[in-house]
Amino acid sequence: MENEFAEIYAKYYQSIYCYLLTLSKNSTIAEEITQETFYKALKNIKKYNPEYKMLTWLCNIAKNTYYTNYQKNKRYTELPDNLEENEKSIIDKIIDSETNEILLKIIHNLDEPYKEVFTLRVYGEVSFKQIGDIFNKTESWARVTFYRSKLKIKEKLDEKEL
Repeated sequence: MENEFAEIYAKYYQSIYCYLLTLSKNSTIAEEITQETFYKALKNIKKYNPEYKMLTWLCNIAKNTYYTNYQKNKRYTELPDNLEENEKSIIDKIIDSETNEILLKIIHNLDEPYKEVFTLRVYGEVSFKQIGDIFNKTESWARVTFYRSKLKIKEKLDEKEL
C-alpha cells in the first residue's frame, strides 16, 4: 500500500501543486495544501472509487481543502493602519476581493460537469484533451462544456451587475 501511494504521490504531486498554485497564487500556500491534499487522500484511500480518474479525485480534495482554508484564513485578514495613504488601492482590492468572492460562489454553484470543467481549465490549466480524458469524453465535448460554463458564469455575473 505504501509503495502504491508513493507512486500516486510521485505521479500527481506536480499537477496538484500547479493546480493549487493557480488557485492561491502563493507557492507556500500551494505547497502546504498540496501536502494536506495527499495526507487526506492517504487517510481516505479506501473511499476512492476506481471508476473515476485519480487526478480528478485528487483535484477535488485539493479544491475543497483550498476553499476551506481560504474561508478560514479570510477572517484573519486585516486592513493596514495607514488607510488614507492607500485608500484607493485598498478600495480597489476590496472590490476585487468582493468580485472574486462572488465569482467563486457562482462557480461553486454551477452544476456538474460545468463546475469541474471550468475549474480544471481555468485554475488547473488542464488542456481540453486532458479534460476530455478525465471525463471519458472527447476534446470537443470538453471545449463545448467549458464554453457553456463560461456563458452560465457570465449570465450570473450580469444578474449581479458587476
